[in-house]
Amino acid sequence: MMPVNRRRFLALALGWPAVASAATSSTVNDYEPTDLVETLLSRANIPRHSNELWVLIDDKEATLSIYRGNTVVEHYSPISLGRGGAKTQRVRGDNVTPLGEFRINRFNYESQWHIFIGIDYPTPPHARMALEKGIYSQADYDAYFDHYRRHGAPPQNTALGGAIGIHGIGGGDPDIHGQYHWTQGCVAVTNEQIEQVASLVGVGTRVVIR
Repeated sequence: MMPVNRRRFLALALGWPAVASAATSSTVNDYEPTDLVETLLSRANIPRHSNELWVLIDDKEATLSIYRGNTVVEHYSPISLGRGGAKTQRVRGDNVTPLGEFRINRFNYESQWHIFIGIDYPTPPHARMALEKGIYSQADYDAYFDHYRRHGAPPQNTALGGAIGIHGIGGGDPDIHGQYHWTQGCVAVTNEQIEQVASLVGVGTRVVIR
């Protein structure tokens, strides 16, 4: 079995063909995309198959839609996102909602936000961009992939932050929720809506934030 080094891991994560040659061991700096996440988002709103259940969160429209293939199953508006806006690259503490393509990887039914549905942020493309922009050092980047390989999930305590997901408002003010983006980077819906979302999605469901 071919060892999964960082370059091959990223290729697999992006769904790109990995080059099974000496090139796979070359330095990560020989590939210079402008914005990996933006590139992924250009095709992320296409269902993987006709029956795929997936979630689309639209920053500009402040909406969350659940799809079955191309058919809308549920639609919620308005929703709240991060106070710092939504960007392809976020860093810890900036209150930005990360744009990108994610997978649900955990549920917390005892959250202060009623229900918390976690996603696998930061993804390998976010980590790669962080390296290229100097947010991650090479050691940080290596540690990211070492953690991912060991645990099957990204680390949550790096310069990119973590604990991003979809949640309710808990005991928060519904009026504030309806008028402002108030979260620290997560996506918030009402408590009733998060119950509905949690009843439809599961671990592995694809989530697109654009």
